[in-house]
Amino acid sequence: MATSKLTPRLFPPAKLKKRLILEDESGPQAQRLHLKPVGIVLFLLISSLLLTMYYAQYGGFGGKTADSLFPSASYALVLFLVYLDVVGLVGLTLLLSRNLIKAYFERRHRLLGSGFRTKLIAAFIGFSLVPTLLLAVMASEVINEVMNIWFNDQIEEVLKDSEELSRMYHEGHTVLAMQSARAISKEIYREDFLRPDHRELLTAAMARKRAEFNVTDVEVFSSKLELLVRKTAPEATDRMFHLPVGQLVRRVLDSHEEVASVQVAQSGRLIRAAVPIASNTQPGEIDGVVVVNTYVSETILAKMQGIAKQYTDYRQMKALENPIKAGAYLFVAVVTVLLLFSATWFGFYVARGITVPIQKLAEGTEAVARGDLNVRIRVNATDEIGTLIDSFNRMTEDLSNGKVRLEEANQSLMKSNVEADRRRAYTEAVMDTIASGVMSIDTQHTITTFNHSAERILGVSADAVRRRLAFDVFKFHQFPLFQEAYDRILHDRQDSLTLEGQMEVQEKLLTMGLNLSRMRDEAGKELGFVFVFEDRTELIKAQKTAAWQEVVQRVAHEIKNPLTPIQLAAQRLRKKFFEGSADFKAIFDQSTNVIVNEVGSLKRMVDEFSKFARMPAPHMAKESLHDIIEKVSALYRGGHHDVEFIPAFDPLVPDINIDREQMRRVFVNLFDNAIQAMKQKGRIWVSTKMDWKLKRVRITVADEGSGIPQEDQEKLFIPYFSRKRTGTGLGLAIVHRIVTDHNGTIQASNRHPQGALFIIELPVA
Repeated sequence: MATSKLTPRLFPPAKLKKRLILEDESGPQAQRLHLKPVGIVLFLLISSLLLTMYYAQYGGFGGKTADSLFPSASYALVLFLVYLDVVGLVGLTLLLSRNLIKAYFERRHRLLGSGFRTKLIAAFIGFSLVPTLLLAVMASEVINEVMNIWFNDQIEEVLKDSEELSRMYHEGHTVLAMQSARAISKEIYREDFLRPDHRELLTAAMARKRAEFNVTDVEVFSSKLELLVRKTAPEATDRMFHLPVGQLVRRVLDSHEEVASVQVAQSGRLIRAAVPIASNTQPGEIDGVVVVNTYVSETILAKMQGIAKQYTDYRQMKALENPIKAGAYLFVAVVTVLLLFSATWFGFYVARGITVPIQKLAEGTEAVARGDLNVRIRVNATDEIGTLIDSFNRMTEDLSNGKVRLEEANQSLMKSNVEADRRRAYTEAVMDTIASGVMSIDTQHTITTFNHSAERILGVSADAVRRRLAFDVFKFHQFPLFQEAYDRILHDRQDSLTLEGQMEVQEKLLTMGLNLSRMRDEAGKELGFVFVFEDRTELIKAQKTAAWQEVVQRVAHEIKNPLTPIQLAAQRLRKKFFEGSADFKAIFDQSTNVIVNEVGSLKRMVDEFSKFARMPAPHMAKESLHDIIEKVSALYRGGHHDVEFIPAFDPLVPDINIDREQMRRVFVNLFDNAIQAMKQKGRIWVSTKMDWKLKRVRITVADEGSGIPQEDQEKLFIPYFSRKRTGTGLGLAIVHRIVTDHNGTIQASNRHPQGALFIIELPVA
């Protein structure tokens, strides 16, 4: 894990410190700085007000145009000037309200000197408030009366009626064109004028209809956009119809609906109405389109536009009534605010010399509250306030020194964090280089660690499993062994679990050795789980190869032992036969008996090995596991009086699918081994336990014999491995084979304080 070389800083370094000194602003220079923005705002505001009144009176109403009944005003300029007036008034009000609000909050927060300042300002405002408000009310009434005389509603009504009349004239042309087009379309359909042999009749009919409806132009198009007939009024010119009509006709052909269009020509406005002509031969289809054009001349159009413009100008001028009135009211408001501002400003000027030191101290306190410990205050004060300011400066000095020490401690903490990151990176590097797979899961069942060896063994990239739920990963990638181990350690609340089994990974059957442990911190708080697993396929294959080599050697040895007496007996018999010995019959009988006995022993050994190699497939049936164990235990109780069987059966264990005879053989072999290990005397514990979550039944067989040596535990279930002189070495191998055929598992370990322990787990269907 890479660690960043840039560490965050909580405070600025000592070498970048700056001293912030709050100066006393009560001197002449400070007063000029306070009065400068006030003078600028007053100059701009008064100039803007004078320009507003001038343009509102002369610029907007002085002079007339030839076609206008009313004067035209520079509305944009007037509105802009009114906007400047409002901005100036707001600025002046803000300058006044800033000090008033400041004084109010100082009074509310009980700052030193705020009471005296508030009383002094209130006195000056009270003396000037009554005459100022009286002047403002009288001026407002005068302005209102003047504005009512300037604007009259009768003129607006006349202009509105004229504009409505011109609009209705334009709409009448559109309705005329559409109705004419409909009538012509119906007549063409009724008389079937679109036939090729009726072309002359169509031409004559269109000329007649154009004159009848008094339209400018009539055009007839076929369904293929061909112009069949066009009849135009004699007074019409070509430049009236230079606008394209094909797109309008195509819209009618595509939509089968009537379409109206208004197009602007070079010297007027062309109103077009297009109506489809229904087909006489194909119902629902269109054979053509009739287009009727009416022309509005430029002179009439100019008159209409003039009426509309005059009405619009008047409405705009009347809309300026409020801005003009607002400008006048603003002038009165400015005078009012100026009077109040002057009184308030004079009160602040008198009080500033008293309260400035207290204000500077408050500002310094706020700066310290924001984290600036380098602030210092310097004012001309020699009384108690001066003593207070000196104490404040000493306090900020002490705080600044403490900040430096805290910064040094922070740097030390940063170094400790860097060292911790380095250790964590080293741990991760070690974990990525070990041969075993490592996977960690937090308390929320989320996979947090997945090293390179885990990727190699399971064939899954770490990015595909990190920050995902373990249950989802095990199910999606089909890791049943991991799922079983995780379920068991969660269900049994164990601290660790060791499990070995086979699992298919990337179409390969692997034998996995898995160890699962809980993680806890120093306080005992649970942190999650860690899987450590390895692929033991090649190791087990090598162990099995070595074990089978030992089996072959043992079988060869066992076969060689009977062959030696057979060979010696045959050689002796042959020798006596050629010598013609007198006791040949006796020797013949002895030699043949030896050969027959040894061959029988050899045959029994080969048969036993053959039985193990070709064990029959289990015949499954619902059987009671407790009944099988009880019957096998009863056999041994009768023949071994010094052996005590101690059963502990779970009544919740149901009947399961097993081969009764093979399962009986399992317990016979386990009980035989236990009795021989205890030398025919001791106790055997047999117990069962049902795990409904995993749907498995666990069978435990324990004794108090000599136990299992550590070096023999891995070879315990290999054929012909035995530490007993009379043992064949096939008993536990047969047990392992039967349990495996039942899709179960068997494990062997030592029992504390002594003895051996065998655990069998069988699935419950």
